[in-house]
Amino acid sequence: MNGHARADFNEVRQAFASNFHDYGEIGASCCVTLGGETVVDLWGGVADQATSRPWEEDTISVVFSATKGATAICAHHLIERDAFTLDTPVVELWPEFGAQGKDGATVRMMLDHSAGVPVLREKLKEDGIYDWDYMCDRLAAEQPFWQPGERNGYHGLTFGWTVGELVRRASGKSLGTYFRENVAEPLGIDFWIGLPEEMEPRVAPMIFRRHQPGDAQPPFLEVGLNQPGSIPHLFLFNSGGFLSRGCNTREGHAAELGGAGGITNARGLALMYRPFANGGSWDGVDMVGPDTLAAMGEVSTATNLDANLQIPTRFAPGFMKSMDNRGLGFESAIIGAGAFGHVGAGGSIGFADPELGLSFGYTMNRMGEGLLLNERGQALVDAVYRCLGGMAVRGGAWRRA
Repeated sequence: MNGHARADFNEVRQAFASNFHDYGEIGASCCVTLGGETVVDLWGGVADQATSRPWEEDTISVVFSATKGATAICAHHLIERDAFTLDTPVVELWPEFGAQGKDGATVRMMLDHSAGVPVLREKLKEDGIYDWDYMCDRLAAEQPFWQPGERNGYHGLTFGWTVGELVRRASGKSLGTYFRENVAEPLGIDFWIGLPEEMEPRVAPMIFRRHQPGDAQPPFLEVGLNQPGSIPHLFLFNSGGFLSRGCNTREGHAAELGGAGGITNARGLALMYRPFANGGSWDGVDMVGPDTLAAMGEVSTATNLDANLQIPTRFAPGFMKSMDNRGLGFESAIIGAGAFGHVGAGGSIGFADPELGLSFGYTMNRMGEGLLLNERGQALVDAVYRCLGGMAVRGGAWRRA
């Protein structure tokens, strides 16, 4: 284990070490900022089991749906600059999307997973997910699974285009370019949506979780494996194979997959969220103003049964809110009551907690089960909040006691 943790955050260091000793962590990184100061920056383990390459300070990995937070930040950055509002009809930016009765969709619905196109029904062409125009055309022509706004269901991969195409049409730049020029470079963070080839040697390959007899299956997996044609089934089997193989290919790394393909480390996640934990700006870089920041953290949709994940979920526009499903035996991601961010499949997470001036990032290469947090990431989050003193999990989120 390498890096540092401020003395009053030693419990986070201990939790990070315990993840290797007790929970089979292979390679990982964890970073925390408080009031803008980096109080935890840890990394360790093995980045590539095939070569025994160690996880270094600059090792990066695919963070799957934690990328959605980066994509959403691009949208809110444009909202702050009056390119559109949360309530702008999508057809004003993307007229073709109004086909098949989707003309009532708004920017907010695209961000909070209520737009009605969580998956595509007809099989994708080979390598279709790497063809931006093809995916946008397919989504524009798709009949919605519900009328936009009537309910919500996790747009696991399609979010990258439903939101990313709004960014492209409003800015005239590809999602990856807009993110690099307006978020990553100004903030000085090592985060890519579309990785340059010269960065490939730094990438830690993802290690897929192998289901063991007797393992509990996440609800979306249970439905997806047993109900052909269901939304979870299409999510699992009509997503172009990125989650199962493409994430470890050069083609997958180079693609601008705003729903699942971002590549970074814990430091990149924590420093991306740092401005939003500190009023919307940091070190002279103004990302958003107070009104936009407030909207970023407000619950926009909440349901007892997400149409895709098959669990209770809560979303702000583009971000996950705290989800405590422990009492139901389902997947959870328990963060601060005022926090917003996003998990990535297998257990990575990044978030901002503006009420505490806190930002957090955790990445790893050995995936756990499900799409929310497992014991490794949750242990680190819990340790951070305990280190702040006077915090307790109440009402499904960390709050001041």
